[in-house]
Amino acid sequence: MPWKKDDETGGDPADRTGTAGTATDDAAAATDGAAAEGPKGYTPKKGRPTPKRNEVERAAGTRRAHYEAPLTPKEARQRRKDVKNSMTKEEFKEAKRKQREEAAAARRKANDRMMAGDPDYLLARDQGKEKLLIRNWVDAHRYAMNFFLPLALVVIVIMIVGTRLPEVASLTSIIMMVIILALVVEGFFLGRKVNKVVRARYPDTNLGRWTIGFYAFTRATMIRRMRSPAPQVAIGDAV
Repeated sequence: MPWKKDDETGGDPADRTGTAGTATDDAAAATDGAAAEGPKGYTPKKGRPTPKRNEVERAAGTRRAHYEAPLTPKEARQRRKDVKNSMTKEEFKEAKRKQREEAAAARRKANDRMMAGDPDYLLARDQGKEKLLIRNWVDAHRYAMNFFLPLALVVIVIMIVGTRLPEVASLTSIIMMVIILALVVEGFFLGRKVNKVVRARYPDTNLGRWTIGFYAFTRATMIRRMRSPAPQVAIGDAV
C-alpha cells in the first residue's frame, strides 16, 4: 500500500540521506589519507628546507675559520713559531706527536694502496691501463731475469773476496759478462713480445716501443716479492 512504502524501505528518507552522506565523507577521507600516505617508499615533505652544512656547524659551534695557505716559506715558519708560542711545552710536544702519527698513518695508507695497485696512489711511471697489462704479463711468467739481482750480488761478493786471487776475479768477470749478455738477449725478446700484446689489446696506445719494452725489462729483473706495485696475478695465470 502507498502509505506503507516508507516503512518497507527502512524509515525516514532524511535518515537515508544522512547515512549516504556519511558514507561519502568516509570514502573521501580514505582517499585523502591514501593520497597523503603516497606510494610505497614515499617520504612526506618536512615543511622546511634542509639546513646547509655551514648553518649546522654554526649552530653547533664547530664552524671552522677560512684557512689561507702561506705564500712564502718565511711566512710558514712564522706561523709555526706563532703556534709554538701559543702553547705550553707539553702541549706543543703532544701536538707534534699527533702530527707525526697522522703523517705516518697517511704514508702507510698510501703505500698499502700503491702496493695494492690503486690507481689513485700509483706513481706516474705505473699509471695507465697499458702499464697494468705489462705488469700482469710479466708477473704471470718466469724469466731468467728474475734472478738478476741475486746473481749480481753473488758475483760482486766473489769479486771482492777474490781480489787477492786475480785468476778468480778474472773468471768471475767473464761469468758476469755472459750473464749480462744473456739477460739482455732475453730482455730484447721480452720487449718484442710485450709490445705485440699491448698493441693488440690497445691499438691506440701512445706509449712507444722502447717505453713498453724497458718497463717490462725492469719489472722482470726485480725479485717478485720486491716488485712495486705488488703482483696481482699468480705465475701461470691467463692475462
